[in-house]
Amino acid sequence: MSFSIEAFIKILLLFLHLPSSICQLSLDALKPNHPIRDGDILVSSAQIFALGFFSPGNPQHRYVGVWYNKVPEQTVVWVANRDNPVNDSYGVLSINGDGGLVIHGKDPSSPLWSANVTLSSPYNFIAKLLDTGNLVLLENGSQRVVWEGFNYPSDTLLSFMKMGLNRRSGLEWHLTSWKSKDDPGTGSFTYGIDPMGFPQLFLCKGREALWRAGPWIGDRLSALPVMTATVYNASFVNNEDEISLVFAVAKESLITRVVIDESGIFQAFVWNDQWIKFYSHPTEWCDYYGQCGPNTNCDSEKDYKLACTCLPGFESKSPSLSVGESGCIRKAGASICQNGEGFVKVACVKIPDSSMAYVNMSMSLEECKQKCLMDCSCTAYTSADDRGGGIGCVTWHGDLMDMRTVSDVGQDLYVRVDVTSLGTFFMFIILH
Repeated sequence: MSFSIEAFIKILLLFLHLPSSICQLSLDALKPNHPIRDGDILVSSAQIFALGFFSPGNPQHRYVGVWYNKVPEQTVVWVANRDNPVNDSYGVLSINGDGGLVIHGKDPSSPLWSANVTLSSPYNFIAKLLDTGNLVLLENGSQRVVWEGFNYPSDTLLSFMKMGLNRRSGLEWHLTSWKSKDDPGTGSFTYGIDPMGFPQLFLCKGREALWRAGPWIGDRLSALPVMTATVYNASFVNNEDEISLVFAVAKESLITRVVIDESGIFQAFVWNDQWIKFYSHPTEWCDYYGQCGPNTNCDSEKDYKLACTCLPGFESKSPSLSVGESGCIRKAGASICQNGEGFVKVACVKIPDSSMAYVNMSMSLEECKQKCLMDCSCTAYTSADDRGGGIGCVTWHGDLMDMRTVSDVGQDLYVRVDVTSLGTFFMFIILH
């Protein structure tokens, strides 16, 4: 049977136009002369994570994402072009000099996303997907990383991914929710560190605080359980270069993730034949920021109508309104400046919003008490690190916001009260 060159070319052209899913390639690196096309998969060395094009909803919208390679239920943890999908099946992720990493559709002259890195010699660079799920662009030979996906999280926090702020570059590391289950575009909810005062983590909708995980107090966040060393290792850094918090699973075999979902719920999951949720916030009434107003404590163990109580030395702003409707103010006639005042311990609480608090890590708890007592504007104090009986000093100088009882993991706060309230408190202790 004769076989002409013309027929061969026709068959070759037909093959080149087959849907990419039919001729899927599995790659270990993205190179300048080997881009990733829609249907190709980039897999980390231990085959933990995979990267490729996917569609969460509308099949015409294609995104480059990272997901767990061995989890049967595709779980996307990072998206590159989340706000600019490819609207055809000709998507390409490539390395070039103008942008570093670039995604385009059928028209290569109209990029939809780039890493925004200029490479003078792009052929000296490759991109790899690490076993952490981090996509990195690095220089051959020196292995110098010039860009990494972990600097631009999506809605999921993975091991070794930072939350915080690079004080040198101004780059913020925070999570942002998807718009919906079918749309990975930038959503309304964010989760990250507020570096002001005694730095703490917030879940926000736009500029509105929804839930506060609190500051790092040595072995945990103020509002969350202790991170058991057999499950997580944690590293907190606060210096002139950066402020960051990093969690890492203690066992490589343990698959976990933390996600901010499209409705603004902070959730943590572990994989055991299915995704099992082991905590989420906000879920209780007292979880939501400032539910009871200033100078109050919220206790979810009580009926919501009685959940709000004034802190020692304070009273409701309005006799005609409940504490939860008005918040609390210092009791009328109370003198708290060098007139026999002292402190009452409020036990097992999420400490107040510390955005405006002052911190001194070199003080003991007793030194902290004396510092607060000598400053008439100081309304409360506690230790900055809750381990070993308390290390460091945190003081508040104004209203105390967003406190709640957290009986299993809470911290003790010492609230300034006048001499009358102090006497009443000690009498209560004696009688009970």
